[in-house]
Amino acid sequence: MKLNSTLIAAVLIAASFSVSATNKTLPAGKKATKHIAKEQTFKVDNQNSKIGWLAKKATGEHNGNIKVSDGSFNVQNNVLKTASFSIDISTITDIDLTDPAQNDKLVSTLKSETFFDSGKFPKADFVTTSIVKGSNQQYTITGKLTIKGITNEVTFPATVAVNNNKLTANAKLTIDRTKYDIKFRSKNFFENLGDKVIYDDFDLDISLVANAQ
Repeated sequence: MKLNSTLIAAVLIAASFSVSATNKTLPAGKKATKHIAKEQTFKVDNQNSKIGWLAKKATGEHNGNIKVSDGSFNVQNNVLKTASFSIDISTITDIDLTDPAQNDKLVSTLKSETFFDSGKFPKADFVTTSIVKGSNQQYTITGKLTIKGITNEVTFPATVAVNNNKLTANAKLTIDRTKYDIKFRSKNFFENLGDKVIYDDFDLDISLVANAQ
């Protein structure tokens, strides 16, 4: 009987140590902390953001700028999660033609139904569908680009940096204009164009600045 009593006592003592070990309390004055993700929304600063464009033809090239009308970025723990922005087609400019008449003619053509038809489609829109974080501030971004009411998927590399309450995003991508029903002087749709050919691809150089809300 004495042996049984000793054995029972040992079991109870071991059990009490086990319960004590699994129910440790924090020192007085300290509370358990839970990791909370830091989420931020950044709104595009259209005064300090811009998009450069470059288009080439058989006899040369033209380039200019276009403004961003609005946009936003959603960030979690300084990592980009979603993004969207709109481009104001009516603000397109050319910066390589110094003759005012030639410059006006080109810009008017770009805004006309022949190209972007800014009267009917004043904006082009982009919204992300996939964002893959690379090393440092590098990302691979995939999203839907809508021009003239036509939407196509595009993928491009980008650099996105978050510094306190400011975000900067930079990217370069090439767009096939014919996918958006802009076929003027495309050799893939018209024959015998000679040196009047305008190449299908045009380049965008995106530089966006956004502020935390």
